[in-house]
Amino acid sequence: MIMVTGGSGGLARLVVERLAGVEHVVGSRTPDQVTSDGPVRRIDFDDPATLAEGMRGVDTMLLISAGYADDDVVVARHGAAIDAAEQAGVRHIVYTSLTAAGDHLAFALAHRWTERRLMAGRTDWTILRNGIYAEMSIPEAVGAAATGSLTGPLGDGRLAAVAREDLADVTARVLANPVPHRGKVYELVGEHAIGGIDIAAAAAEASGRDIAYRPGSLDQLRKALVGFGVPDWQVPIVVSTYSNIAAGFLAGTDSDLRVLLGCPPRSTLRVIAAAVSGQT
Repeated sequence: MIMVTGGSGGLARLVVERLAGVEHVVGSRTPDQVTSDGPVRRIDFDDPATLAEGMRGVDTMLLISAGYADDDVVVARHGAAIDAAEQAGVRHIVYTSLTAAGDHLAFALAHRWTERRLMAGRTDWTILRNGIYAEMSIPEAVGAAATGSLTGPLGDGRLAAVAREDLADVTARVLANPVPHRGKVYELVGEHAIGGIDIAAAAAEASGRDIAYRPGSLDQLRKALVGFGVPDWQVPIVVSTYSNIAAGFLAGTDSDLRVLLGCPPRSTLRVIAAAVSGQT
């Protein structure tokens, strides 16, 4: 049986949809927020007492990164989940990690710690090093369609963004037949790196209005985040993401995505344009 953790999250929901017809269970700390035709179990990485029973009978587990906190909290969560999986007899853990190009990002440490923990552990493992979602650009693109301006501290940098649906497709395939992927680390980024000008152009085409891209500064971004009430721990994560894109660290397109999909990946700009079209 397969378990998908983080069941109320966007990636988990897409993976569960693709597991229709395959025996699986969804784990979540908020089971009432999970939409699934199958069984849902309470799995709370902050409450280890829920883990052993929640993982009972599971053969393959998808460990979706439990971020949204400082490194020490995320490391403790992942460590508790892996410990419990080993004790429950889970045979294979598939982990959604971070692209190797993201080592300079403020949230990279917990991912690399988790990879090392899995490699030193007692279960089989597969590591999916996911790139930055194309969908992360949608709010900015929608806002640009409304204002006629896209402003962000991207400079001339580019990002090999990846469609979340492509990641869900790959993840579901690995979960359904994990043995060929045992001990493998896959890089899953987009085939075409996009920049602020490209996002503005996609939003302009979808909305039918002129949109200008105006690079901003990291200081402006930081002040805006604080003004919006973004939690303290999240500010450096967002700022470092923009900083890495602007510096060119996330533009590489070497990827296993096409091979694992068996077809060309979705166009990230089309994903963004479709979202803008749906909201304008």
